[in-house]
Amino acid sequence: MKITRSQIIAIVASFALILWFILRGVLAEPKAGTAPPKTVEKTPERPSVLIIQSIAEPRQQVLDLFGQTEANRQVYVKANTSSVVISTPLKEGQIVNKGDIMCKQSVNERDAVVEQMQAQARQAELQYNAALKLAEKGFRSETQVATLQAGLDAAKASLKAAQVERSNVNMIVPFRGIFERQEAQIGDFLSNGQSCGLVVELNPLIVTVQLTETQVSQVKVGQEANITLATGEKITGTLRRTETVANPSTRSFRTEILVPNKQMDLKAGVTADVRLLGSNIISAHNVPAGILALDETGTIGVRYLDYDDRVSFAPTTTIDEDEDGLWVTGLPDTTRIIVKGQDFVANGTQVTPTLAVQ
Repeated sequence: MKITRSQIIAIVASFALILWFILRGVLAEPKAGTAPPKTVEKTPERPSVLIIQSIAEPRQQVLDLFGQTEANRQVYVKANTSSVVISTPLKEGQIVNKGDIMCKQSVNERDAVVEQMQAQARQAELQYNAALKLAEKGFRSETQVATLQAGLDAAKASLKAAQVERSNVNMIVPFRGIFERQEAQIGDFLSNGQSCGLVVELNPLIVTVQLTETQVSQVKVGQEANITLATGEKITGTLRRTETVANPSTRSFRTEILVPNKQMDLKAGVTADVRLLGSNIISAHNVPAGILALDETGTIGVRYLDYDDRVSFAPTTTIDEDEDGLWVTGLPDTTRIIVKGQDFVANGTQVTPTLAVQ
């Protein structure tokens, strides 16, 4: 059988291919005693955070309270006699002074009564004076003079009572304030005790707050209070008094703060934020306002680093604030506070800290 040239080429090529696979396998086998190459595991990079080194400082506690403004006093001016109202000279909302007439009632027969009492008093005085002259000459006894003296005194008292009754037709403003509400109109018949109108004293204005059982011992009469009203005004007042008996329902103590209000432009019934300095001195850290965070339960606090550069969370209480930030309690006395990156690290995470330039 004759082998062709093409068959010879195919056989040679097959042998060459088999030889190549054999050589490749031999070369790929590891040498005896040689360990397989080790796999290098990369260590995950730690998150980076910016920190500040903070040491607690003694700080006077500030009491942040909610209250409201009130009038110093308000009075319904009432009739002292019975008669028809003939004049109401004041307008609601105007500033009134002590002694101004709010309502005037009809005098009726009161003038006549006063004139009668005046005549009786003059007659009694003449009789008494005549008796004195006669007594000096021995024509009147001391008993007769004393009787006429008593009659004169009684006549003068009756005249005074008649004059007072006549003056009672004028209902007078008892203090400087605002004429808040007119309650009687011209033509109304007012009996003794019925109201003409309401007068409100707004100078000084009163701001009232409620102090808890733990707060009441931290304040004292005469200390200053800073107040921000819901209307935007910022005012200063002086603590006037704290009630000595707590409200049995809330266990809190009503406290009054006096605020000057000469122009009476500040109103009663307005919500007020009140800041009082307490007597307690406590350790606190000054931190930027923007670093406060929430934990899983929604508690407000600050994230800081422990000795192993692990993130920890401390619930904090804000006791004051100034232009530099917030003063908070609840952190260790000496600590490293995270000021940047705190929102991206969880409690227990080990981080790479960088000290912020202060």
